[in-house]
Amino acid sequence: MIPRVPGSRRLSSVRVLSTFDRTLQTFPPEQNLDIIQRRGGLVAVRARSATFPSPRFPDGIYQRLTKLLVNVNIESSLGAVHVIMSSDNTVKDLIKAAIEIYVKEQRRPLLEETDPNFFQLHYSQFSLESLNAGEKVKNLGSRNFFLCLKQRPSAADTSSEKPKLASEPLFFLTKLVDLLL
Repeated sequence: MIPRVPGSRRLSSVRVLSTFDRTLQTFPPEQNLDIIQRRGGLVAVRARSATFPSPRFPDGIYQRLTKLLVNVNIESSLGAVHVIMSSDNTVKDLIKAAIEIYVKEQRRPLLEETDPNFFQLHYSQFSLESLNAGEKVKNLGSRNFFLCLKQRPSAADTSSEKPKLASEPLFFLTKLVDLLL
């Protein structure tokens, strides 16, 4: 038996809420909620926390973004390189920083080139258009990018090589005809 202390309640006097009563109670109470539009949709928050701190310092100067966390996937690599850089840096600075981190962490596969001028930055691996090297990273609208080597023109693609390749068999045939006659 449970010893009884004077002035205490008996267990049978405690009211247990039914399932119906529990559904009527909400947490937090609805009268203390404000509805706020957020990125994921409408969100209910408590009324006293609905007012956010001002983005200004007391002397009227606005706060500004100083550092960015950027993820750069490098062609043929397994994971993204995480780069923390100033918001005023350009795409060229991002390419240079991503390559330096990749080499410093000794990631595999090893890069054939480590010169940033041989690389292009894209929004994704499916994007055909590369980003302008002089554009600021904060103006790009994304924090995830894809880095790949620039395509080098092969010997068959250059226009000066095509006529030379086409004329060689003809030159050979003319010599052969001269020998036969």
